[in-house]
Amino acid sequence: MTEIELLINARWVIPVDPEGHLDHHSVAIDQGRILEVLPTPVALARYRARRTIDLATHALIPGLVNAHTHAAMGLFRGLADDLPLMDWLHNHIWPAEVRWVSPQFVRDGAQLAVAEMLKGGTTCFSDMYFFPEDCARVVRKAGIRACIGMIVIDFPTPYADSPAAYLDKGLRLHDELRGSELTTAAFAPHAPYSVSDEPLIRIRTLNNELDLPVHMHVHETAHEVQEALARTGRRPLERLHELDLLTPNLVAVHMTQLLPEEIALLARTGVSVVHCPESNLKLASGFCPVHELLRAGVNVALGTDGAASNNDLDMLDEMRTAALLAKAVSGDATALPARAALRMATLNGARALGLDSVTGSISVGKYADLAAIDLARIPSQPVYDPLSQVVYTAARDQVTDVWVAGRQLLDSGRLTTLDESEILQRAQSWSARIHPQPNP
Repeated sequence: MTEIELLINARWVIPVDPEGHLDHHSVAIDQGRILEVLPTPVALARYRARRTIDLATHALIPGLVNAHTHAAMGLFRGLADDLPLMDWLHNHIWPAEVRWVSPQFVRDGAQLAVAEMLKGGTTCFSDMYFFPEDCARVVRKAGIRACIGMIVIDFPTPYADSPAAYLDKGLRLHDELRGSELTTAAFAPHAPYSVSDEPLIRIRTLNNELDLPVHMHVHETAHEVQEALARTGRRPLERLHELDLLTPNLVAVHMTQLLPEEIALLARTGVSVVHCPESNLKLASGFCPVHELLRAGVNVALGTDGAASNNDLDMLDEMRTAALLAKAVSGDATALPARAALRMATLNGARALGLDSVTGSISVGKYADLAAIDLARIPSQPVYDPLSQVVYTAARDQVTDVWVAGRQLLDSGRLTTLDESEILQRAQSWSARIHPQPNP
């Protein structure tokens, strides 16, 4: 028998690649990576594990990949609800950021976000926010996988006073993260309306050498597109194309306003799209044409956006909403089946972030980034197709266990690397400062 670190025996293993599910299978793990996926009786005869975990009623899936969020903004959750995007940003969120955002704010907000994501089965996220160095420190402590955005925006903030300063700080972060097993970097220009040509050209030049994801809000609302047309005579996507930024490195977030020829352009240039259905619905930003994008061959991933506009970081819920919304928008009940929605929330997200060789599916050689979902709960019974039940019925309180690179970060619902009571205390302290309640 071969000795290994960990053997997980599950009622169902859903590898994502290949599609479908495997009954009564096990995942053998050593040195943080997947050695083999095989029937449980064979696994028990072949491997002697230092630790064996039996998940008799669970579906074991790849850890979910939240391909777009602003982690620290969880501390603004519920601060400015039921508003259109530009009112929400200009009159509420940006003023609050000027007043409150600091390294400590980002550390506390990121801890809150990471705790929420781990408890919901997310093992990897892509972040875009200020003080990314502090988010990276939280990530390293927690043991989650992350792609940290090197934020760039034209106007000064508490983090930096110019596009050049943002980039200089970002490049120092990139150098600091070199060689990290779990944390990578991406360029993160905020949006076409908030980043001018000069910094975008510098990002393109730098990325010719560094070959990183370029993470950007694009075509989020009709207003954004109309304003660009009025100001420049070009749609934002056309401008990015002229700047030579439409490449397989571009991760274009939201994309609710797309013409047929733009969808073809995205497919031709290899751009990835991140769909954030619940944030788009809440802000009335529009509908990403997911069905048409997938049919054209565009890689479409899923993200929650920040908890200030969602108002949660629940990728299971996001996946279900995406599947239902695609059917309604296209008028086709087959538009986004469960298997495709799960792929968007796992392997497609990993691909968008340049991480599909290491995570996103339960495949031999990849890191053991895994989430276990208990389908023996009343809302998920009976189980005819476990993959469909994961997408259409599972809630995040059914996530019991989570591993990243073979390390267990959630054990029977308990966080193993973060102090939940301390995180709650800090969140409540920020709430009292940001929006104090009158004394009774």
